[in-house]
Amino acid sequence: MNELSFAVPLWVWAAVTVGIGAMLAVDLIAHRDNHVIGFREAALWSGLWIAVGLGFGLVLWAWQGGEASSTYYAGYLIEKALSIDNVFVFALVFSFFAVPDAYQHKVLFWGVIGALAARLVFIFIGAGLLQVFFWTAYLFGAFLIWTGWKMAVSKDEEVHPDRNPVVRLVRKVIPTDPRFHDDKFFIRVSGKRIATLLFVVLVAIEATDLIFAVDSVAAVLAITTNTFIVWTANAFAVLGLRSLYFCLAGLLRRFQYLHYGLAVLLAFAGVKLILSETPVGKLPIPLTLGVIAVTITVSIVWSLVATRDQDGDGTPDRAEPAPAGHPRSASSTPTHHTDS
Repeated sequence: MNELSFAVPLWVWAAVTVGIGAMLAVDLIAHRDNHVIGFREAALWSGLWIAVGLGFGLVLWAWQGGEASSTYYAGYLIEKALSIDNVFVFALVFSFFAVPDAYQHKVLFWGVIGALAARLVFIFIGAGLLQVFFWTAYLFGAFLIWTGWKMAVSKDEEVHPDRNPVVRLVRKVIPTDPRFHDDKFFIRVSGKRIATLLFVVLVAIEATDLIFAVDSVAAVLAITTNTFIVWTANAFAVLGLRSLYFCLAGLLRRFQYLHYGLAVLLAFAGVKLILSETPVGKLPIPLTLGVIAVTITVSIVWSLVATRDQDGDGTPDRAEPAPAGHPRSASSTPTHHTDS
């Protein structure tokens, strides 16, 4: 794997973390009024966060040179691509629980914070294991190849968010009202603190994202074990996840072949990780960047061309069956269920 190593002063870690926190605060303040986020607004915010993520790569280039910058971009691109898969599941969860549009951004905001915390933990654990025990590269690599295979062969699997063990545990442990109460996660009834359905939705989002965090962190660790680069690539990719959701929500069903591209990226990361502990050694970063860029481009273009007869929200213009979508798309959403 890429053994890129350079000293990162504590103040740099602190500055980057504070900067990410400040950007999260700006995002929260900008959407504190619970208004419904439209495509134009979401596209502008998505463009801003992507510009910030790409700009950080230039900062790395000026600070540590081209290898550090290109390694960061490889990690950022694969994380950004995998984050689109998160969007599919977010759409399913919101549709399943019939979450009003005006409250979705609040759930996603706190979901992003949880996602960043989980990834930070996984990064240090994963990087530590790879650096101390070389054979963990084979385990992580095999896991990524298996995950890619499962993603490629899965067909229209139904996902039931309320059956998630974490969600079921929360409903058993915490008194829950099976209704929404504006944008509140908790309310007080007769002096008792009660969780609302919106809190259950947040738990469902966080629980499903934990699975994605394992995949995505392992994929970037296949590129480099440099914790600073892995963390910043994850953080800047996840930072714009909320805006990306509102930007792509109406187009999700048109990305019906994207999961094949993501499967290829996961399998490629697994192979790359395994090869790094063989005589072949690490694959060149330019090759990695090329594979990521070409795979993402081909899968998106393939999807858009195949669904060109559908309108903007994914509905076919003609009275014909819609092509099978993503294996975890909202098209397989089960009947709305809010029993506590």
